[in-house]
Amino acid sequence: MSQELTDAIVSLRMDEAVTLAQRMMAGGTDPLAIIAESSEAMQVIGRRFADGEAFIPELIMGGEIMKAIAQEVMPDGGGPGEGSAKGTVVIGTVSGDIHDIGKDIVALMLRISGYTVCDLGTDVPVEEFAAAIKEHDADIVALSGLLTLAFAAMKSTVDGIAAAGLRDKVRIMIGGAPVDENVRAYTGADGWGGDVGAAIKLADAWTDGGA
Repeated sequence: MSQELTDAIVSLRMDEAVTLAQRMMAGGTDPLAIIAESSEAMQVIGRRFADGEAFIPELIMGGEIMKAIAQEVMPDGGGPGEGSAKGTVVIGTVSGDIHDIGKDIVALMLRISGYTVCDLGTDVPVEEFAAAIKEHDADIVALSGLLTLAFAAMKSTVDGIAAAGLRDKVRIMIGGAPVDENVRAYTGADGWGGDVGAAIKLADAWTDGGA
């Protein structure tokens, strides 16, 4: 990892981080490597948040830096070509939660990793998840939530997907700073991830991406 880029992101120095990313691109660094390094820096911020050493404004600023870097190095979103996707993921922040930083980073990295991603945004009701699963013939649903209040909404969403007759069609993952195995068991999801790397590993394990 480029320590300069990492330090700039972790210290929330946006202009410096973007400039460093541009220089790395000009020097021939693989765009995917820059995104991966940026994601790892964001995970540092995420761990600080989980430990009470950083707060929501830092998460938001870090996410904005990540988006700015991604726009510089992969302006087309880095998604797969038509017909080349590993699978289709419907992702969104559950009803009652408007945080999007973690969700946006996971969505970006899923696209870069070869998945077609339908991002429903934030504060998404159960009905929208169910409709998107049908419309996009989804393989995976990723539910995000930063607040502990989101746990009940995650459970309601999983239950709602089942009530719509779609539970056997998709695998469901949940994620967010307060999520753990106990939350996964409570919600009825198939898996959980504490960071973007875990989300990619789950997706790959559930599709041909892990072959």
